[in-house]
Amino acid sequence: MSARSTALPLVSRPLARLCLLAGLAAALAVAAPARAAPVEVAGVKLEDNLELRGTPLQLNGAGVRYKAILKVYTAGLYMGRKAATTEEALAVPGPKRVAITMLRDIDANELGKLFIKGVEDNSPKSEMGQLIPGLLRMGQMFADQKQLKAGDTFTIDWLPGTGTLITVRGVPQPDPVKEPAFFNALLRIWLGPSPADWKLKDALLGKPS
Repeated sequence: MSARSTALPLVSRPLARLCLLAGLAAALAVAAPARAAPVEVAGVKLEDNLELRGTPLQLNGAGVRYKAILKVYTAGLYMGRKAATTEEALAVPGPKRVAITMLRDIDANELGKLFIKGVEDNSPKSEMGQLIPGLLRMGQMFADQKQLKAGDTFTIDWLPGTGTLITVRGVPQPDPVKEPAFFNALLRIWLGPSPADWKLKDALLGKPS
């Protein structure tokens, strides 16, 4: 056999290896689940899925809180499964998150007062007594922040076994409120019978605008 014919297998081996690697890469690309693109609301990107204390959550819906014609903040609701009504959202077990990004500068103390009013407007009178300690703590937390600027973020998390934890600009606030009723009361600010913004309520429940 000539020298030329004996060299052919040596050339083909690396080519074959490359073909094999390319085939494996293609197979892995097909097998791996595609990562959902972030949802963009008023220029703010919200991940379609996230993990909270080891539990995968999905974005139930997201929208903008308007005051008159002004955009105040975006809000996204994350839960372990989808919910289309307030009752379903309140009943979903496991961790939950409301993620908020400010769209304008606002007095943090004033925002805290609006949240407290939202709880009062949407909670049964029979529950208000047990909610007051948590509301006072939350009101003081917002007062301590002084001001929230456009782009600032905060999250309100329900963590079974821990309670309601508010994190502002990435800093968890001390003393979570342990009662489950408190997180549900906060959630009703946006999903209750007198929500902060009706369009935002529909958006958080995944209803088309």
